[in-house]
Amino acid sequence: MSLLVVGLSHRSAPVSVLERASLNADAQLKLLQDTVAAEPAAEAAVLATCNRIELYADVDKFHAGVAELSTLLAQHSGVGLEELTPYLYVHYEDRAVHHLFSVACGLDSMVVGEGQILGQIKDSLARAQDLHTAGRLLNDLFQQALRVGKRAHSETGIDRAGQSLVTFGLEQLSAGADVQQWARGKKALVIGAGSMSSLAAATLARAGVAEIVVANRTFERAERLAEILSEGDDTDVLARAVPMDAVPVELTRADVAVSCTGATGLVLTADAVVASVEGRTGAPAVEDTAVPGTAVREAGDTPLPGAGSAADENCPLDLSSVSSVPSGFSVMGEAAVAGMDAATLEQHGAWAAGGTAVDRPRESGRTGPEAEAELIGALAATATRVGRIPERRRPEPVAGVPRPEPVLFLLDLAMPRDVDAAVHRLAGVRLVDIESLADASADAPMAADVDMVRRIVADEVAAFGAAQRAAHITPTVVALRSMAADVVAGEIARLEGRLPGLDDKHRAEITQTVKRVVDKLLHAPTVRVKQLAAEPGGAGYADALRTLFDLDQETVASVSRAGNSTTEKNRGPA
Repeated sequence: MSLLVVGLSHRSAPVSVLERASLNADAQLKLLQDTVAAEPAAEAAVLATCNRIELYADVDKFHAGVAELSTLLAQHSGVGLEELTPYLYVHYEDRAVHHLFSVACGLDSMVVGEGQILGQIKDSLARAQDLHTAGRLLNDLFQQALRVGKRAHSETGIDRAGQSLVTFGLEQLSAGADVQQWARGKKALVIGAGSMSSLAAATLARAGVAEIVVANRTFERAERLAEILSEGDDTDVLARAVPMDAVPVELTRADVAVSCTGATGLVLTADAVVASVEGRTGAPAVEDTAVPGTAVREAGDTPLPGAGSAADENCPLDLSSVSSVPSGFSVMGEAAVAGMDAATLEQHGAWAAGGTAVDRPRESGRTGPEAEAELIGALAATATRVGRIPERRRPEPVAGVPRPEPVLFLLDLAMPRDVDAAVHRLAGVRLVDIESLADASADAPMAADVDMVRRIVADEVAAFGAAQRAAHITPTVVALRSMAADVVAGEIARLEGRLPGLDDKHRAEITQTVKRVVDKLLHAPTVRVKQLAAEPGGAGYADALRTLFDLDQETVASVSRAGNSTTEKNRGPA
């Protein structure tokens, strides 16, 4: 069997695809059950966060496994396989291990170094264990990933390279200002009471907000979170819980709102946000339609047509030949006539001045500087008469109309989104969502400690691979020693038949001597074969051992099953 992961994340897919492919808790459970029921997979685990969906499996066939896992992801996400496939990535064997370890360390997170992913990996393992879809391989893999992630955070400064998605989101809301100064005294509304919403509420409380209102569909969970916030020793925030239907009213009182629910539809529509802003300010919330970068024409200029317009009819120029004219220029301008011969320039000048293009056929054989000078002179006369050849000037940047200062700050950490994307265009509102966080994090600086973490990951991947290969041969070694013990017992029984008068003392001494001989003969080969099997490409030593000693395959399998059963009893996240 071999480890395979098929998935998509913020690195491979746009937020719009991640939103549609997101899996709720029930869909994740069904996906796990259907995966282990499929032929290629023996174990399965799903890692689903706000910016990644990954399906891990222990498969016996690579190509069949990729096809099956991809199909299952498409079926359960509701995104067609043909549409989903371009955004999927596949990791196999050591590359799959390397990927999960990197994810656990925060190297693959939207915000590099964030530690929330460790809790999400732990939840993923617990879910697979509860459904009995995680066997020896995935239990070992996910527990080791948790240990690697913890090691990376304790031995390096990876925490300095990034922070939680909540903290990063608040930094974006504050537009570069100190978060604590920005948040101090504000009233906050937190929608949802899950792990991300709880983290957001705790972060806001530590930042110094004056009040936190928690809204959740299950009111008891909202009350519990509010109680925890109120009882915190490191904050003096006032916290209270409200039902979900109180959100519109609370939104009119809030300065900042954070939403992270598992809802499949919008929690805050654009209309609801408009109503809350109007209820707070008493003024209508208008849509900001200003488009930056528009040009302002000079006074007296007449709007000029662009290429291909009806006003370009009868133009002596071949419009198709100037199709590469830069945007913002007309075929009536200087960019269009650059490089044209003098005759064409003259006709263009007459046409541009509002006249009819004059057909001035060239005299046969009359070329050269004299002819060009004559025609250029005619063009100059035309230009003098009309003032200049009309042109559309290159757009000049103008100062955009400044947006009013926000009166409401919204942080949407849900996938799919909780807040209508149209809210981005509302004046007086600043919205930061997963998509804008992805754009902002693309330019975030990475700490030098990231290199140290990468080395840790590489070392841990090598160690995990060696341990797995060594574990693969262990059942064969155990079966070999079991066979040797059976041979010793059989020979001692034969000896007793031949020497019935053998006393207990001598029988015990002979038995011990034979066992020592067998153990010494087997010690060096079994130790060496474990060392060789732990090296890359060492998987074949188990088969060689079974062949050399004619070991029963079923005996080896039974030892392996017994080991899996022991692992199942002793399992538990790191």
